Amino acid sequence: MNSYTHPPVLVVGAGPVGLVAALTLLQNGIPVRIIDKDPNPRKGQRGPGIWPRSLELFNFLNVPDVNELGQPVPPIRSYKPGTLELLKDSSMVPYMEPTPAIPFHSPKLIGQQLLDVILRRHLEKFSCFVEGGTELRSFEQSDEGITAVLAKNEILETVHIKWMIGADGAKGVVRKQLGLTFLGETRDDTHIVIADICLKGAGLDREHWHRIGSFNTQAVTLRPTDEVGEDGWQALIVGHDLEHSKIAQSEELIFETIASIVPTEITFKKLVWASEFRPNIRMVNKFSDGRVFVAGDAAHVHSPTGGQGLNSGIQDAFNLGWKIALVEKGLADKSLLDTYNEERLPVISEMLDMTTSILNHTITSGDMTARRSPKLFMLGINCRFSSIVLDEFVTPVEGKPINAYGVLDEGHLEAGDRAPDAPGLLHIQPGDSGETTLFSHYRAWYHTVVVFAPSAADATPILAALESRNKSVVRTAVILPSSAPAVHVACPTDLVLLDQGGHAYSAYLVEASQTKVFVIRPDGAVGAIAHGAEGVKKYFSKIFVDM
Repeated sequence: MNSYTHPPVLVVGAGPVGLVAALTLLQNGIPVRIIDKDPNPRKGQRGPGIWPRSLELFNFLNVPDVNELGQPVPPIRSYKPGTLELLKDSSMVPYMEPTPAIPFHSPKLIGQQLLDVILRRHLEKFSCFVEGGTELRSFEQSDEGITAVLAKNEILETVHIKWMIGADGAKGVVRKQLGLTFLGETRDDTHIVIADICLKGAGLDREHWHRIGSFNTQAVTLRPTDEVGEDGWQALIVGHDLEHSKIAQSEELIFETIASIVPTEITFKKLVWASEFRPNIRMVNKFSDGRVFVAGDAAHVHSPTGGQGLNSGIQDAFNLGWKIALVEKGLADKSLLDTYNEERLPVISEMLDMTTSILNHTITSGDMTARRSPKLFMLGINCRFSSIVLDEFVTPVEGKPINAYGVLDEGHLEAGDRAPDAPGLLHIQPGDSGETTLFSHYRAWYHTVVVFAPSAADATPILAALESRNKSVVRTAVILPSSAPAVHVACPTDLVLLDQGGHAYSAYLVEASQTKVFVIRPDGAVGAIAHGAEGVKKYFSKIFVDM
């Protein structure tokens, strides 16, 4: 048995959730080791939907590839029973009007197999590589750290770490060994076979997501995807009288079942991957215990209706990553990590209620496009109720109900909400030129203090009072109204921007004559809305040990 000093964080599980957790930590300067018991990268597209809020987080992680390579969601084409005669075209995605505050206004489709490849490439820029075929056997923790036993090819290795993130899925060992409860239900009324398959079908174009049959009896959906191949599709097979487990294990039965439901001549080429899915609707009682955390499917599983699972896991990982980084650097107290559970538990609880409601309606109505609320975009998710956010413009209400999933309201903004974007900002500091956006400056490894002020002179006292900030984890920006002159101004800040289009002042609900300060967290949430420097310091006193 070998033993050596390990990077401070061990991530168990190298799916998208584990990869995002590792990348967030690495970008914050924290060394990471990431393992996965599967020796090979996973096959299959699995849940391919990436909603706008997750696209924003990938932007903050400086991973533009997801949005660039992701494909739009095609319209769903339904047919009259037993024919390929058009019944109707509908959308799986609720419509959202594009606005300057929302640069990613529609979801993208990208298979998890490709998503994993993208994220691994970004990890490798930090000389971090997934260790496949390596599994966690056991661990013990104390106030000082964790001792874990890993196994690769039956060779045991003892490692000493500070923190561990379990992103090893619903059947993973981290949650089980922590002893967290995983209460909920297994739905025996719904079984789905998911398959990546190459085929050609007469009358099946590649511009639509084809739905043939009835969800109440037997149905097949075929979504075209070039990720699988030139004639690639992701197929879903459902039916009350089908033997799903048996079908999922047989290429021949998958071909036969699709051919029996789809009323056209089909040429099957190959089956790339297949799996049976049965909805489990469960979540943990808490997201952490001591120095060990769970995220993604290790913490919550549910119906795929609504496509919220992968996205929720990515958002878990992002919320946790920047907080562990600050604690590991000695800049924040360990109590900051309690807010991971505080902020994510209500969100996931509400998400389970919503996706289960969509599942129930889909089963009873047979309509997979029904009840598609703009909530699915995840832009209304908030942590207004968090103990570390601060809003000097909102009067606290005792016992106010938590609405963690929220509904995006561009006419209202509180601390804890998603921070809006704003395009058309003009650099007016020396060395910078041209237009920029706010989202170009929000990143996963620092807070951004954004001072809206009528002039640089109005902002200077606030910035001067924050001069003692740690510039590696806190950056500042001044945004001047469009009425201010577009000339260089001396100002002790990282960035001076002129809101020439008025989009920033509009999105952040600031008057041109007003001075107002926003603190944007590394995860793109508004941490604080303050009148001035004292409010900012009060917010940072909840985060940092020395401010």
